Amino acid sequence: MAAPRKYPDELRERATRMAVELRADPATKQGAIARVAEQLGMHPETLRNWVRQAEVDGGVRPGTTTAEAERIAKLEQENRELRRANHILRTSAAYVGDRCQAVLSSSLLSRASYILSGRWWPWAAA
Repeated sequence: MAAPRKYPDELRERATRMAVELRADPATKQGAIARVAEQLGMHPETLRNWVRQAEVDGGVRPGTTTAEAERIAKLEQENRELRRANHILRTSAAYVGDRCQAVLSSSLLSRASYILSGRWWPWAAA
């Protein structure tokens, strides 16, 4: 379960948009993230991470987009669930296989001793 968010999504979008617009202008580029973060009462590194992820999502910066990260997380979760299910199936199959082998071998032994005793061959009994 994800941790609760400290800042609402609207604030995140607004702060990111403001910082990106200020960074686009060469006159206000220097220290834009720190100024916006101070105005909105948040840590500058938080806003810097948001801007960096927005640039990745926008294709400006290389990296894993938010959609790709969500897709990867879902696939990893599904992979964990399938591995767990396979482990359970292997364990139960081994248990059932051992039980069947024990029953089968005891059954075969009793049949073999019955056959070898000669009682199974009606014409052999004298």
